[in-house]
Amino acid sequence: MNINCYLTFNGNCRQAMEFYKRCLGGKLHFQTIGESPIAEKMPRKMKSYILHATLINEHFVLMASDMVSEKGLIKGNAVSLMLDCNSESDIKKYYERLSRGGEQTHPVENTFWGTLFGDLTDKFGNHWLLHFERKG
Repeated sequence: MNINCYLTFNGNCRQAMEFYKRCLGGKLHFQTIGESPIAEKMPRKMKSYILHATLINEHFVLMASDMVSEKGLIKGNAVSLMLDCNSESDIKKYYERLSRGGEQTHPVENTFWGTLFGDLTDKFGNHWLLHFERKG
């Protein structure tokens, strides 16, 4: 069983997912509203919005959409994206990339529980937790 992250944006899903691809690598696939069966039911301005995006690499699947509910997009601090890194160099690299244009809220440092850990809020307002556990 796997749990994957699904992010919701309000018209900038493509920009955000391309940013995450540049930061983390992987294959990125988009389906626009205009390419979908619901295209005829949607306003013309939404045809280029992303119905579903998937970024996949050997370690994770990150999904996203521009499909916001009628309540609108409500950002909060209840959900974070946890990136469990494979090396010290990876955690530092991904932290630097993901924090560009965002806020470095907790720089990567050694923790009392024996790992490297840091967190940030990216330029799209999403909160990331980065973790690397040294083996042995």
